[in-house]
Amino acid sequence: MEIRLCAFADEASKEFERQLDVLNEENIPYIELRGLDGTNVSDLTEEQAREYKKLLDAKGIKVWSIGSPLGKINLDGDHEAHFKKARHTFRLARIFDTTRIRMFSYYNVDYDKDEQKVFDNLRKMVEIAREEGVVLYHENEKGIYGDLAVRVEKLLNNVDGLECIFDPANYVQCGQNIEDALNLLVKKTGYFHIKDALVSGEVVPSGKGDGNIDLLVKSIDKDVTLTLEPHLAVFEGYSHIDHTELKNKYVFNTAREAFAAAVDALKTILKNNGFVEENKVWKK
Repeated sequence: MEIRLCAFADEASKEFERQLDVLNEENIPYIELRGLDGTNVSDLTEEQAREYKKLLDAKGIKVWSIGSPLGKINLDGDHEAHFKKARHTFRLARIFDTTRIRMFSYYNVDYDKDEQKVFDNLRKMVEIAREEGVVLYHENEKGIYGDLAVRVEKLLNNVDGLECIFDPANYVQCGQNIEDALNLLVKKTGYFHIKDALVSGEVVPSGKGDGNIDLLVKSIDKDVTLTLEPHLAVFEGYSHIDHTELKNKYVFNTAREAFAAAVDALKTILKNNGFVEENKVWKK
């Protein structure tokens, strides 16, 4: 069994070239594109995308997926404009040589009353994705239709061609029991976002929260990709105060330091579960 590591490297640096350098420093071969020099990936022009692809190739980093904001609008929003944005994002994905698009399932939803409208809109987006040769991967997140595992399963059962991402920290923040979510969805999950959180809502390094990342890794029984999404707190004045005061709050002095802590935490869990790193792939 093999696990590939990927990351939202914009959490290490706003500067895109530095993001790629950090990935190489951490021996992570894939990136989930989101912020490139301060611009969201979906807002790039095709010309800009081609220039960034040249830089990716030069640095030896491959794009695993597009971390798009698609579906992060109110259900009563302008869907035609959103579908247009979706088509543009899908075309950018092909420039970046990936077929995977991360997306969401709308805000301000009355779960029972609006369910069919959510399904219909996502079916339309999947249809556009098929036309452009890409696949949509729904991420569970608080405040959207697909916040809990049972509703994510409903999406998968009602929107043909939709895949899903499993984000344990987001589930924790919604009050979802992680073991129940894994039992329901682990075999249906396309790939995983790795971040951990306490039931209080605070995001912490993997293994330090209630997201049960160890159980998640134990539950994997196929080759898969894990995308690090640290979301750890950065406090620039941290180095100038008493470290013991914030010892247990996991606050870091720089984004690079926070990113390294997230990488180390995940790699420790992989090692503890019998995985060994060989040529940037974790094998068991």
